[in-house]
Amino acid sequence: MKFLAITLIVHNDERSHTERFREVVENAVLAEELGFDGFGVGERHERPFISSSPPVVLSHIAAKTSRIRLFTAVTTLSLLDPVRAYEDYATLDHLSDGRLELIIGKGNGAAQAQLFHVTAEDQWDRNREGYELFRRLWREDKVTWEGRFRPSLTEAETWPRPLQRPIRVWHGSATSKESVDLAARYGDPLFSANVTNPIEPYAELIDYYRQQWAHYGHDPAEALIGAGTAGYYAARSSQEAIETYRPIFDARLALFAKLGLKPVFSTLEDAIERSSILVGSPQQIIDKVLRYHKRFGHEVMHLHADADGLTPKQHRGALELFQAEIAPVLRREIPSRPFPERTP
Repeated sequence: MKFLAITLIVHNDERSHTERFREVVENAVLAEELGFDGFGVGERHERPFISSSPPVVLSHIAAKTSRIRLFTAVTTLSLLDPVRAYEDYATLDHLSDGRLELIIGKGNGAAQAQLFHVTAEDQWDRNREGYELFRRLWREDKVTWEGRFRPSLTEAETWPRPLQRPIRVWHGSATSKESVDLAARYGDPLFSANVTNPIEPYAELIDYYRQQWAHYGHDPAEALIGAGTAGYYAARSSQEAIETYRPIFDARLALFAKLGLKPVFSTLEDAIERSSILVGSPQQIIDKVLRYHKRFGHEVMHLHADADGLTPKQHRGALELFQAEIAPVLRREIPSRPFPERTP
């Protein structure tokens, strides 16, 4: 199994935007130091996130690291001009020496309709059309194309030409079959959000992905799946882990109440039992990931890159414990295919 650390760059008023961006870069450097395989930056366009420009953030991280692969989580192609998105990410591909991977998706949040005039009625069509054009731009030196949501292209050239040809693109999956079908159609890997709900809705979408993968004529053995987690804290004992993480979980419940949202998991114990949250001793976390793997068959997993309410010491200690005692067992028990090789 391979492991990513991912941030959506949630921001509160306790620190400046500058300090928060610096923390993200420092966490990426730490992830590389500790042995994570990848670091991901999300894309959101409304409070409380300041992750509106993943290629800029990842470019800075690329300059501060040398090995770790760089992910978008996700690139919201439904909101973006595919030509401009191609130019940004082809440039980043070079600046990172070919360490870039994309996870694409339609995006979410109420602000995108106001900022980008993308609605619930057209976001899936925009995502599909944007990806189909983006895919061609990455592969073809000249593109002639016509669609619904941007001006047509005639023998269009886009520069720079990318370093990785092709780049690997994952499709983020949370609630709908549209992104799952798009991934299967093109033989692309799937990344299940696996954050908000119990396991079954995500497992059903993964089952559908495998079904459609075979339907489109791909070798079932080549399907590749990643999955997220809803939070992480490991300690030597489950009692210590729960005691430390409970205030963080309670703060999350308080935020839900403030926003008028009903939580899916009303207690930390319920979340540990039925959600993808990983809180407990190293062995408990290993057992839970192995249990989820039996249902998902995933080879890649992400943890939150942010402290998420932990102190810096607690945050680093939990990540060190993960790499020292949890990751080695999971790497051994769950074989995974290598990431694309870096360009020399």
